[in-house]
Amino acid sequence: MALTTQDPAVAESEPHAPAASGRSRQRSFPPMTAKLAIGLSIAGAIALFGLVGPYLVGDPSKVDDIGLSGPGGGFLLGTTQTGQDVFAQLAYATRGSLTIGLVVGALTLVLSTFFGVVGAYIGGVVDESFSLFSNVMLVIPGLPLVIVISSYVPNKSVWLIAFVLALTGWAGSARVLRGFTLSLRNRDYVLASRVSGERSWRILTVEVLPNLIPLLASQVVFAIIFAILGEAGLSFLGLGASGSFTWGTMLYFAQNGLALRLGAWWWFIPPGLMLALFGAALSLINFSIDEIINPKLRSQTRAARRTWRMSRSQLKSAKEATL
Repeated sequence: MALTTQDPAVAESEPHAPAASGRSRQRSFPPMTAKLAIGLSIAGAIALFGLVGPYLVGDPSKVDDIGLSGPGGGFLLGTTQTGQDVFAQLAYATRGSLTIGLVVGALTLVLSTFFGVVGAYIGGVVDESFSLFSNVMLVIPGLPLVIVISSYVPNKSVWLIAFVLALTGWAGSARVLRGFTLSLRNRDYVLASRVSGERSWRILTVEVLPNLIPLLASQVVFAIIFAILGEAGLSFLGLGASGSFTWGTMLYFAQNGLALRLGAWWWFIPPGLMLALFGAALSLINFSIDEIINPKLRSQTRAARRTWRMSRSQLKSAKEATL
């Protein structure tokens, strides 16, 4: 006799299929950790300030007759030795430093992906040539080269500083990406795509690059940290961008104006604090990305957190027992 109704087991399992797939997709994404949340919050707040702040303040180069005055009197963070608004300079400096960081991060991503991922996937003479060029750029000392290039260019813009920093900082990321790509190109799914006749560019963009996204994100975050700190160091030495405001140029002019000796803390603490906070936020994000890349590191972090909670509970029970 033919069945006229649907099997109860099949009917019961079909409505739950989308939920199961949704749960599997949810498990594929890492959970939001405290480090990642704090890092994203601080970095997002600083980025929002750099994006919106310059539209809400006046001219940062305007000279006033109220020189080296503390916060108050219409100036939220006081004035410099020549009467310039420190808060306005901080807003423009935040935009300038973030611009350098983003440009260096984008250029480092493009260069390291091209010389590391593409060369390793193609292999042969191309890989050897790209690897040789990466090794040559890696052994060249970055900071002295940046100092030499900056010293020979009289008018240095933010874009020139970003280009020089990216030119001297992409080789390390390319070496890391090359090693991971060499291990990925021999995986079964990549070999299966080659056997099926897929084009090389499609295999590279669909099969290889998606597996490198966490590593690429980590390399970009590290490049942004390197760029902002490198620009601050160059500007502190007087070799930074001329005619532009960055956190490094603010510290440079504060040093030349003897802000520390005169007790003008409002001149050098805000840019230094922004530099430290943004670097710490990107470091927290980078640590979280490392935990995503390395599952062992994530499991060790969870085990350490459980051990810490157990030790707290044991200490609390011991105190209660002594009472």
